[in-house]
Amino acid sequence: MALRIGIVLGSTRPGRRGEQIASWVLEAARAHGGADYELIDLAHHRLGNLDEGGNPNLQQYQHPHTHEWSALIDGFDGFVFLVPEYNHSFPGALKNALDYVYREWNDKAAGIVSYGGHAAGVRAAEALRLVLAELQVATVRTQPAVPLIPTFASGAFVPQEGLDTAVRGMLDQVTAWSEALRGVREAKARTAAAA
Repeated sequence: MALRIGIVLGSTRPGRRGEQIASWVLEAARAHGGADYELIDLAHHRLGNLDEGGNPNLQQYQHPHTHEWSALIDGFDGFVFLVPEYNHSFPGALKNALDYVYREWNDKAAGIVSYGGHAAGVRAAEALRLVLAELQVATVRTQPAVPLIPTFASGAFVPQEGLDTAVRGMLDQVTAWSEALRGVREAKARTAAAA
């Protein structure tokens, strides 16, 4: 069965630049191959502030939006997070979406494409890595970073030289690690079933 990689657009902000970057990354990923790629736009899921009373590790969800989010995230083998930098970190909407579920993220791989002002979002990516580690998500080393200037100098997204190479390198790592971690999840499932 083909790997499934979700490309998570981590901003819900009106007028966000991330939509153009996400479309380009999705197109680049599909050209890269190695998996089935799907865009996960947080703005379309309307999770709202975390409203589940229980521990997400126990998966005792009460609300339909959480059950839907759980099923969506559980169905992927890996992720690419497209993350802007807001005040030296990543958006609260993304943190909230990560916090809704726990086991659904475990033992999966992720790449990060950051974007932002003069630092091109790298501080947001580093902050995100800490949270993903706690969720037992293995982040790959290659981290494409998109500076908003000059990338959007004309108002539209124009990838800078070398971005396509960086994204391909990240996808090589994400697909390889996702395949390996699928084996880890399958082994854990067999062990649990035998217990």
